[in-house]
Amino acid sequence: MSQSPFLEYLAELMFQRRYSKRTIEAYCKWIRAFINFNNHRHPKLMGEEEVLAFLNFLAVDKKLAASSQALALNALVFVYKEIIEIPLELDLKYIRSSRQAKLPVVLSHKEIKQFFSCVSPDYKLPISLLYGSGLRLMECVRLRVADIDFDYKSVRVWNGKGGKHRIVTLADELLPLFRQQIVLVQRYLEGDLANPHFAGVWLPHRLREKYPGACDDLNWQYMFPSGRTSKDPESGDLRRQHISESNLQRQVKRAAELAGIEKNVSPHTLRHSFATHLLQAGADIRTVQDQLGHADLRTTQIYTHILQRGGNSVISPLSKLYKP
Repeated sequence: MSQSPFLEYLAELMFQRRYSKRTIEAYCKWIRAFINFNNHRHPKLMGEEEVLAFLNFLAVDKKLAASSQALALNALVFVYKEIIEIPLELDLKYIRSSRQAKLPVVLSHKEIKQFFSCVSPDYKLPISLLYGSGLRLMECVRLRVADIDFDYKSVRVWNGKGGKHRIVTLADELLPLFRQQIVLVQRYLEGDLANPHFAGVWLPHRLREKYPGACDDLNWQYMFPSGRTSKDPESGDLRRQHISESNLQRQVKRAAELAGIEKNVSPHTLRHSFATHLLQAGADIRTVQDQLGHADLRTTQIYTHILQRGGNSVISPLSKLYKP
């Protein structure tokens, strides 16, 4: 779908400033919604009054989660500061969304076993990382060869949510599988380098400048490469991208269906299960927070709420009726 010249300019400006593709898409989405809400008026013809009305609409009428409302505000703050050049007040008096986040769906240990027995062998390694290391979907597909530390049995996650880096655990059982995967990556790379049109793997702009030869180096290749090369949408260069996140999502859904699991299972369900099972095994909540990359401990505490509900800690008074 074509965008207005204003949104095209917004996207181009964010691209030049090295914003991620997903952030650009999200900001454009919310600015488009803001413009539509105000009868297609240009943002330069509006100000804080219209911004407040839009944010209140998201909270009261749309009943969006606080995180979605905050993302919409961030998009508006960027537009008015960087493009309109009339920054919004730092303390806007808008109605903050009070919709509670949903309790995460968690698989039991039995369900996890059933699930992995139905995972396609072609996707077992990345899906194992979602549960075994608690990675987010995009953190998993974006892994590079050098991100696996065989000596310390860990995974280095760069620029996770919020741009944060962290080191997470890696199951011993996956080490030989990763060695096999690297052999596959090496085979792909050798074939690609024989193609005179191949431009190497995609690297962030700052790394391209700092390490000009890294795009052809094995360590910088994606750990889970796509089965075919394609044109880089930014430059048009021929590259080998990582596997599609949507394909990985479908594989997770498919495995859950084959396993007969009736819960709504997604890649994030495996991350939720990782955190919950760590706590069940006696891990300290601060350790789990570090593993997940949560900035706020309260975000991690949602998993303690799961463990505190039902038979894990509270005995129902109904049970007494069934005791002899």
